[in-house]
Amino acid sequence: MFLKAEPADFASVMELYRQLHPRDAVVPDERAQAVYDEILRTPGMHLFVIEQDGVVIASTYLNLIPNLTRGAAPYGVVENVIVDAAHRGTGVGKAVMAGTLQAAWDAGCYKVMLLTGSKRESTHAYYQACGFVAGEKTGFVAHPPA
Repeated sequence: MFLKAEPADFASVMELYRQLHPRDAVVPDERAQAVYDEILRTPGMHLFVIEQDGVVIASTYLNLIPNLTRGAAPYGVVENVIVDAAHRGTGVGKAVMAGTLQAAWDAGCYKVMLLTGSKRESTHAYYQACGFVAGEKTGFVAHPPA
C-alpha cells in the first residue's frame, strides 16, 4: 500500500537508506530523527512508503518546488528511490514511483525530475519504464499524461 510516511516509519526508512547508500557515514539517530521529523512537517516535502503486511518495503522522497514560470505551476524533484532488496523485480518499484508521480500531478506539477548517479542500464530502463525520459538536461524529466 502506497502511503505518506509516518513518524513510526523512521527506523524502517533508515534501514532502506542503508541499502541505498551502504557506504554513507552513519548519521547519529538523534540527528537523523530531527531531519526526518523536519521532512514530515515541512509543506512541499513528501516522504512516501510502500507497506506490505505492515512492513515498509520501499520509499521515495518528493519535493514540490514553487515556480514563477509555467503559469506558476510547481515542479517536483524525486530523490532517494529505494526498494528493499528482497522485493526488487516484483513491481514494487514501479508502484512506488507511480504513486509518487500521481502525488506530483495532483499537486499541479508541470514536470517531475530526478537525477541518478547510477550508470547501470537497468536503472535507466526502470526510470524510463516509469515514464521518465532522458532530456536535454542531465537527468530525467516526466510530464503528466495527456
